[in-house]
Amino acid sequence: MTASGKNIRVLVADDSALMRKMVGDIISTTPGLELAGTANDGLECLAQVKKLKPDVVTLDIEMPVMDGLKALARLMSETPVAVLILSAHAVEGAEATLLALELGAVDFVTKPSGSISLDIEKVRQQLVEKVTMAAGVDLDKLRNQRHKKAEPAAALARPPAQGQKIVAIGSSTGGTRALAEIIPKLPANLNAGLILIQHMPVGFTKSLAERLSSRSRIMVQEAKEGDIIKPGLALMVPADYHLTVDQSGQMVRLNQDPPRFGVRPSVDVSMESLAASAKLPLVGVILTGMGHDGAKGMVAIKRQGGHTIAEDRSTCVVFGMPKSAIETGMVDLVLPLDQIPGAIVAACS
Repeated sequence: MTASGKNIRVLVADDSALMRKMVGDIISTTPGLELAGTANDGLECLAQVKKLKPDVVTLDIEMPVMDGLKALARLMSETPVAVLILSAHAVEGAEATLLALELGAVDFVTKPSGSISLDIEKVRQQLVEKVTMAAGVDLDKLRNQRHKKAEPAAALARPPAQGQKIVAIGSSTGGTRALAEIIPKLPANLNAGLILIQHMPVGFTKSLAERLSSRSRIMVQEAKEGDIIKPGLALMVPADYHLTVDQSGQMVRLNQDPPRFGVRPSVDVSMESLAASAKLPLVGVILTGMGHDGAKGMVAIKRQGGHTIAEDRSTCVVFGMPKSAIETGMVDLVLPLDQIPGAIVAACS
């Protein structure tokens, strides 16, 4: 339900009548949710949003007349509404899904078996949770983050100090946009290796890493077993794996141990492993996201003598993970997103 106690009204936009029916049934049979209507293409979606004024739109990307990406761009500029993308494919649709997140979609759910997923019930819980979360998002934060030019952080002119560090950045809902605001602003000569832990399904982390790398002065790549953490390189933890480090504190180890608090990769797992090795000074950063993953990891980094930074509520799409970290009392700085790149540079100098 919404904060006012009313049902969350959802518009389902999909070119498949079967998918409209199946997703609509999930919405209709869930307490607190209400099916406001349906649309079979992007143009009809625009008209239905104006007419029905739903709280949330579930939006397919591949649709006739006007596809989901064009409809999303129009929605965010003309009639802003919380949009949850229903992505038909993982690897094949990753680029389009990531672009949708940049355009202002709150989050996405991957259909289990392609465009027509008769097994859509498999993602019922995830769909309901994300629709509910999307209904409470401040749309201005999604609109204001679009298409900003990545200007260098203020401290970039300084040469790097001696002594390599490691920066671990954890994020979830809204994190792809947040990382796009931070990583391209970091200098090529940053004297730190980075570990990026973003909650995402299989098939998306490699594309996200490549997308960030193409815009950044440092290299970003999906982490592999045996990779070495080193300056000028950001390693994105692959989906469905936890990342730890060996006793040297710099060699990457990947595992599929059980999810921590329902997520794999887990921010806590990576941060705690880095802190336990304690071979290099650490900087921990927690960005926007649901839940409390990363709070224990930030405590571990702080107790090891590291520096900790959390994103301020004012710029978070979802103020869950940063809030939990701040409540531990172990966060040194709480900053809006645009100040975090400079704080990372300062902490590594």
